[in-house]
Amino acid sequence: MTTTAKLYDNLGGEEAIGKVVDYFYELVLADGTVNQFFANTDMDKQRRHQTKFISFALGGPNQYTGQSMAKAHENMNLQPGHFDAIVRHLHDALEHFGVKEADINQALSTVATLRDDVLYQ
Repeated sequence: MTTTAKLYDNLGGEEAIGKVVDYFYELVLADGTVNQFFANTDMDKQRRHQTKFISFALGGPNQYTGQSMAKAHENMNLQPGHFDAIVRHLHDALEHFGVKEADINQALSTVATLRDDVLYQ
């Protein structure tokens, strides 16, 4: 079993990741530095999409059928501070659900590989 697949299982699979994503978006939408990026977003669709993406990114089954990260964030003018806020909220959401710090760090290192595809698009 790969390390990321183990991480997906350690977090409890897609259902548990869905709960993390729901809480993550509560944090994001309460954050005035990034919530404007979701002002015109169908949040139910966004949550489902993000759950599948994070599940895949953490070694779960590949159910992600969305755009590339660069395409999805095109013309948003996201800056490092925006990316860092999102990462911080993901950390806090994972922590809220009792995920071990080592597993959080592994998840965030996976997310960090997307930084260049998200910023300055």
